[in-house]
Order: sequence, then C-alpha cells, then structure tokens
Amino acid sequence: MAATAVRYLRSVGAPTTGPVEALPRPQLRAVGDDERAPLDPGEFRRVLGNFATGVTVITAPPTQRDHPETGTQRTPTGPTGPAAPTGPAGFACQSFASLSLDPPLVSFMVARTSTTWPRIARAGVFCVNVLGADQGELCRGFAVSGADKFAGVEFDAAPVSGSPRLAGAAAWIDCTIQAVHTGGDHLIVVGRVDALGTADGETAPLLFHKGAFGRFTR
Repeated sequence: MAATAVRYLRSVGAPTTGPVEALPRPQLRAVGDDERAPLDPGEFRRVLGNFATGVTVITAPPTQRDHPETGTQRTPTGPTGPAAPTGPAGFACQSFASLSLDPPLVSFMVARTSTTWPRIARAGVFCVNVLGADQGELCRGFAVSGADKFAGVEFDAAPVSGSPRLAGAAAWIDCTIQAVHTGGDHLIVVGRVDALGTADGETAPLLFHKGAFGRFTR
C-alpha cells in the first residue's frame, strides 16, 4: 500500500526521494460484501459527529510543470493547457492530528476524490493553518471546490515551504510530506514538521461539532 502511494506521488511529480519513503506494510486483501458491517453511512456520520475537532486549512505553494514538447501545463491526468491551476492550493480539513514528537510528525486525511490533493502532492510540502474562533467563514470558503479560494484572503509565506500562512490563524505548522498511506476512500498524509508557531497573543480555536462551528470557553 505504501508503495502504491509512492507511485501515486511520482505520477503527480512530487519528490519521492529523501523524506518520502515506501514503508513496509502488511499484505491486505479486499473485503467481501458479505464481510462488511451493516452500517448506514448517515448513521456513521451522525455518531462520529459527536467527536468535536479543531478546524484547519491545509495549504501548499503554487507549482508549475511544463509539458516537455508543447509547454502547456500538466495535471496528474495529463496536459490541460493554460487553464491549469497555477496559484496556491488549499482545502478545509478537520482530520488533522499530531503524530510523533521524535521525530516531529503530523498527519491529516484527505479524500481520494479531492481535486486539491494532487496539487499538494505535486508541491511535496504543506502548511497546516489552525483556524481561530472567528474564521468560520474563511473555513467555508476553503470547503468549496471550483472557486478561487484565496481571493481576498490575507496570507504570507511559511518560512520553509513557502506555503500560504493565513492571517489570523491560531497556529501554523510548516511541513514536508514524509509518507502517504491508503485508508479506505481517504489517503493518510504524514508530514515532517520543519517550522511552526502561534499567533501573537491569545487566539481561541475554531471548533466543529455535529455539523456546526463553535468556540472553546473556560
């Protein structure tokens, strides 16, 4: 499975030498229909929605690859011409977690169907922006597809990766992609932390619970 993820990273032009490695994995087999638990997807979401999480925006810097013959830009599915996305990439993400202290690693999960993930994979780096309590609308903007998510959004460059570091975020974590693992209909992305920091002063976090935003109170 890890080797499959590495082949995927290579297909989108992400660096696979150095920090990205194929880790040994147990051999897996497909689950038969008669082995699946009788879980209703709606009930699954309802129950798991009781787990309150923070909210992040995962960002990556612009990348550009030129077709060697035509000069048109390429995406993971082939040449697309001048209309290919060239700006920074980003998406809203709840499934973020710290993973390891030594070495410092974090992780996030992204749907295999995500159109933003191939651009992050191609960059090979990302920045986790931990959103503040007043950034619910900003989060909604990064949760939609097909729009310029960075229009009107204030940001600067993270110090190592150059990924967008969103103004007003409670914290930021600048990372290099370390490994990618498969997990059902999602990918599990592991990042090596290169730099991190918090906002000046005390910034309360944005929380998500049962489909709604909230805030932490002491």
